[in-house]
Amino acid sequence: MKKYKFIFMLFMLGLCFPVLSQEVETDDDDSEAVTADSDAAKIIVNKYRLGDGITFSAPDGGYNINLRGFIQTTFETRKYEGDDQFYSRFRMRRLRLRLSGDAWGGKIGYRLQTDFAQANGGDGELSGMLLDAFISYKPVKGLTLTFGQKSTPTDNRELGMTSNTLQLVDRSKLSSYFGSIREVGIFVDGSFRVGHTGYIRPSVTITDGDGSATFTRRHGGFKYGARVNYLPFGLFRAYGESRGGDMAREVTPKLSIGTAFSYNVGISDRRGRESGSILYLNDENKEALPDYIKFVADFHFKYMGFSVLGEYVKTWAHVPSEITQRVRNDGTTSTDFSGDMKKYVKARMMLGSGYNIQAGYMFPNRLSIDARYTHFDPAKDSFLHNELYFNRNNFYEIGVGKYLTKSYAVKVQASVVFVDAEPGSKNVNSVVTEGNETLFQAMIQFSF
Repeated sequence: MKKYKFIFMLFMLGLCFPVLSQEVETDDDDSEAVTADSDAAKIIVNKYRLGDGITFSAPDGGYNINLRGFIQTTFETRKYEGDDQFYSRFRMRRLRLRLSGDAWGGKIGYRLQTDFAQANGGDGELSGMLLDAFISYKPVKGLTLTFGQKSTPTDNRELGMTSNTLQLVDRSKLSSYFGSIREVGIFVDGSFRVGHTGYIRPSVTITDGDGSATFTRRHGGFKYGARVNYLPFGLFRAYGESRGGDMAREVTPKLSIGTAFSYNVGISDRRGRESGSILYLNDENKEALPDYIKFVADFHFKYMGFSVLGEYVKTWAHVPSEITQRVRNDGTTSTDFSGDMKKYVKARMMLGSGYNIQAGYMFPNRLSIDARYTHFDPAKDSFLHNELYFNRNNFYEIGVGKYLTKSYAVKVQASVVFVDAEPGSKNVNSVVTEGNETLFQAMIQFSF
């Protein structure tokens, strides 16, 4: 798989090389669109705006290339009741570079995005440098076919929002607990007008159900999913449907209501994010894996600086009765399931339900005040009861952010999170705590 990823990256860069190798014309007197002669072999620096990157274009408008990136550094400190110690850390949260473009009047598009800060994931995060790597094709207006790796529409809505435009310092725990984040497969997205102002946006996906591309072989069968969003009052301004707070300050109410469903045939981890981390076998030493089903319902509303995001997720599992062995971390097998096999399998998966509701107000000077509440209702047999990483069912968060530009070029955010820890929960040192937790987070972002 490693060599295929390398070949794919070379192919994507190869798409851009013929363009970048041409003569670049600029005009020192104008940072916007630059005039050029009729020689279509030349390219021009179309525009540059801090936060939106630099865009190269052909004089005839036949193709465009955009290069952008951003850096996020964070500080956090955590305090447990009954413990006088503070657990703090600084980290490079995200360091991303994105190359994207289109050709033939927008018929063909592509994106290659890497994260140099996430080579080793932690805290339930996605691991690996490669984020987006896909090619898209628009056969007709309102329909897009995408092949490759990208965020999946079958996750909750927040995971479809770009990381540099989040309303609070980080995504909610709902996204962390249930999201598969990115997948490899085929994605079909539509956008069609309904009535005078309404739009309906359906999506259908078929992926391998093992999350992002990995160096190991993939397991199980395909994952089938679909989503439909309805926008009764028209489209959001400035990509507002996929961004956090109401930076554009919508002059008329904008609403998007959506629902999604997915069925993952043969999952080999807790929620379809990491291939091969949890495996089971039957009597013939062949893989026998549980199926993972997820339902999502959500909405996003914006008007005059005010925004509200609501999300609900519920997951189930179907465990085949043919499972007779489990594969240990060292590759050996065992027939011991500590009693009921199906309960054991479900106890290692992210099962149950949860919802997230967050709201905020963006002042005209781009100061944002925000709040969030996230609640979980774990299934009886679920990894959500794990005392070290989970076993925390209520999160209350308040935050403040200051954006220096409308393009999210520079922003500073801070938030305080109050966590209800269930009895038996453990701290970062695997020691049982005596009460709840408080977390303070601060983040600085620079986009270029």
